[in-house]
Amino acid sequence: MRNMNTYDWMKNDWMKKWMTRSISILVMIHMITRTSISNAYPIFAQQGYENPREATGRIVCANCHLAKKPVNIEVPQSVLPDTVFEAVVQIPYDMQIKQVLANGKKGALNVGAVLILPEGFELAPPDRISPEIKEKIGNLYFQNYRPNQKEIIVIGPVPGQKYSEIVFPILSPNPATNKEVHFLKYPIYVGGNRGRGQIYPDGSKSNNTIYNASATGRVSKILRKEKGGYEITIDNASDGRQVVDIVPPGPELLISEGELIKIDQPLTNNPNVGGFGQGDAEIVLQDPLRVQGLLLLLASVIFAQIFLVLKKKQFEKVQLAEMNF
Repeated sequence: MRNMNTYDWMKNDWMKKWMTRSISILVMIHMITRTSISNAYPIFAQQGYENPREATGRIVCANCHLAKKPVNIEVPQSVLPDTVFEAVVQIPYDMQIKQVLANGKKGALNVGAVLILPEGFELAPPDRISPEIKEKIGNLYFQNYRPNQKEIIVIGPVPGQKYSEIVFPILSPNPATNKEVHFLKYPIYVGGNRGRGQIYPDGSKSNNTIYNASATGRVSKILRKEKGGYEITIDNASDGRQVVDIVPPGPELLISEGELIKIDQPLTNNPNVGGFGQGDAEIVLQDPLRVQGLLLLLASVIFAQIFLVLKKKQFEKVQLAEMNF
C-alpha cells in the first residue's frame, strides 16, 4: 500500500510537470504566431544584414520601405568623454492618416529607427541616465543591432502618435581607457521609418503596395474572397490562356470586369502612406584639457582687458593731476 501511494505521488508529480511544460510551450507558440509579420521589421534587417549601412551609405531599411520621407537628428556639437548625452531622432508625419494593416484594415502608423554611432559610443546604462532623460525616453526599449555591435542601436515598432520623436541616451567613450578612440570629429548616421514596408526580405510584396497586371488582355472575372482581397482573371490576348492575379486585402481595385488592360498596368491604388528616410550628423569628442586651456585663455584675456582699462584710468588721473598742478 505504501509503495502504491509512492507510485501515485510520483505519477501525479510527473503529470504536473508535464502539464506546466506543455502550457509554457503553448504560450510561447501563441506569442510567436500572434506577432504580426508587419510588426517585426527591425528583426528583418538584423537577420538579413551584418551591417545596416551598406558601402554606398544606404541604410538597408530602404530595401523594404520604398517611399522616401524625411528624418531629422539632433545631437550636441561636442561632448566630453564618459558622459551621457541625448541623440534626438524626429520622424515627422501627418498624425491624421491611417495605414493598411496586415489584415487589410486601417490603423495608426508605427515608427522605428536605427542609430549608427561611431566606434566606442554606446547606449547609456540605466544607472547613468538622469531622471530628466528617462522622462523623455518614456517606455521605449532599445536594443543593440548585434550583441557585439553596441554602437548600432535599433528601436521599434512603436506607436508613431506617441513616439514621433525618439530620444536615444548615448554614453560617450573615454580615450583614457579605450585606446581605439581619439579626440576627433565623428559622423553619426540615422534611419527612420513610419508605416509598414512594401516588400518583405524574401522579395514578396506586402499588402501595403500597388499591384500590377501580369498579362495583357480582358478582365473576365473579379472574385472577392471571404477574408478580403480579390482573384482577378485575365483572358490573355497573346495566347488565349487565362491568368489569375491575386490581390490581398488592403489595396483598392482600379479596374472592373470587361475592361481591357495591359501588362504592368496598375490593378490597385497605392495604399502606402509611410516611408523611410535617413540622415547624418557630426559630433566632436572634446578633450577636457583643451576646454580647460580655452577657459584659461579666455580668463587671461578678460583680466588683461580689465588691467588695461584700470591702467588707462590711472594714467588719466595722473595727467589730470599734473594739469591742475
